[in-house]
Amino acid sequence: MGKSQNATPTGDGQIAEAGDGPPSAPSAGKQPASVRMVLFALMIAMLLAMLDNMIVGTAMPTIVGELGGLEHLSWVVTAYTLATAASTPIWGKLGDMYGRKGVFLTSIVLFLIGSALSGMAQDMGQLIGFRAVQGLGAGGLMVGVMAIIGDLIPPRERGKYQGMMAGVMAVAMIGGPLVGGTITDHLGWRWSFYINLPLGAIALIMVTAVLHLPKKRSQTRIDYVGAALLTIGITSLVLITTWGGTEYDWLSGQIIGLGILGVVALVAFVLVERKVSEPVLPLHIFRNGNFSLVTLIGFLVGFVMFGSMTFLPLFQQTVQGASATNSGLLLLPMLLAMMVVSLFAGRVTTQTGKYKIFVVVGGACITVGLALLSLMDTDTTRFTSGVYMAVLGAGMGFLMQTTMLIAQNSVEMKDMGVGSSSATLFRTIGGSFGVAIFGAIFTNQVQSTMVERIGKAGEKMTSGGAQMDPKGLAKLPPMIRDAYDHAVATGTHHVFLWGAAVSIIGFAAAWFLKEVPLRGGPAKPAESLEGGDAPVDRVAVAETV
Repeated sequence: MGKSQNATPTGDGQIAEAGDGPPSAPSAGKQPASVRMVLFALMIAMLLAMLDNMIVGTAMPTIVGELGGLEHLSWVVTAYTLATAASTPIWGKLGDMYGRKGVFLTSIVLFLIGSALSGMAQDMGQLIGFRAVQGLGAGGLMVGVMAIIGDLIPPRERGKYQGMMAGVMAVAMIGGPLVGGTITDHLGWRWSFYINLPLGAIALIMVTAVLHLPKKRSQTRIDYVGAALLTIGITSLVLITTWGGTEYDWLSGQIIGLGILGVVALVAFVLVERKVSEPVLPLHIFRNGNFSLVTLIGFLVGFVMFGSMTFLPLFQQTVQGASATNSGLLLLPMLLAMMVVSLFAGRVTTQTGKYKIFVVVGGACITVGLALLSLMDTDTTRFTSGVYMAVLGAGMGFLMQTTMLIAQNSVEMKDMGVGSSSATLFRTIGGSFGVAIFGAIFTNQVQSTMVERIGKAGEKMTSGGAQMDPKGLAKLPPMIRDAYDHAVATGTHHVFLWGAAVSIIGFAAAWFLKEVPLRGGPAKPAESLEGGDAPVDRVAVAETV
């Protein structure tokens, strides 16, 4: 095994071999101040990626009002999502080949350029194009954060920081709508993009100043063919989930054509990756049983999490009468439970090295939480729905960071970037499928319930889409408003019920995980992971920056 596969960077830029013991490791449970500074910078970058869509979503009605182009509105989101998903695995591989720091800084700069240009857009076409640029940068932000953390902090020690990452997610989900609404009302929609610039500048300066990783220079040629095929395959999948049932019928020629194109591209991608010397997504990482299982679990977590997160605010605004801003605050029980449980699971994992139990319990909590949410109806109080959301949040807290931890522990250090990007990509694609499929279920149930309750008038109301403006609902006659409330409650019932059914698969898969020792634990004789992919080293947390 070469240095690049099983080594830890030290403070002077040298490489410490795993078998040589930890180079001046700090005392247990304590991290050098420089590492904490790097983590702070990484959390800002992570916040950038998560906060952007939340803020922009709030500003979209105002943007359309000024720029026009309502028919192209969906592409403002789709262009960003496509660029992010398609570039994610490529950023991960570039980091493995040419060094994490330079690639990560490039992604931040690209994201900031896209943000500045989006703020200056003069029409909808420009905004869509600049959002794609922003999405390309965003694809490298999350992967860069996860991969750098994977380089700096051994898996055994990383659990202590899970609460920090969950906290960033909670801040983005709660603060996004609040910040977006405030900025749009007082500064104008362009500042929903410009706000990224000072945050990004802070992250850029801090990462440049305090992060010092060994430089790499690969002589291997980039796998352009594989990257192109993977991009085509991912783009086809995302477009199917975005357009299916909305822009085009699920059985239309466009959707079927995209499906065929995606399958052909992905099959060709697999064939190419088996032959090239430096594949953009090495297939050998999937030979590891734990990595394959946790990737499947991550896909399912994305599927049910993003699907449920889409329809919870809709239920709160429509049935429970919450404002758009308050619906974000009403998610607090779920987000706080996620943060607290993630912190607890991380601490226990660091102390004991045990993690399988958290994946199993997390799968159970998500299943139970979604089953409870399926019980909500027009009489459900906010307190009751808050308790149900807390159960779901606890499941997410057990799973969100633990699945990434297992994925990174299941690959060699030289594959940390592609391991992190693969886990992120499958979670993203799972989210796209979840939103699309749950959206189709929701729309169908709302339409059928409205027809059942008020006949043809209900069909006419929902023929253009199942969602109505909450402000417009207040003006409806009581009978029609009551019918629509019941329709939305029925739709969310079916969404969460199907979500619970899907999450059972993830719960079952968790039982097959193997409790492989985490790298960076107490010194033990070297042993290999299943499939021989990731030897367990004895490196404790070192002065890495």
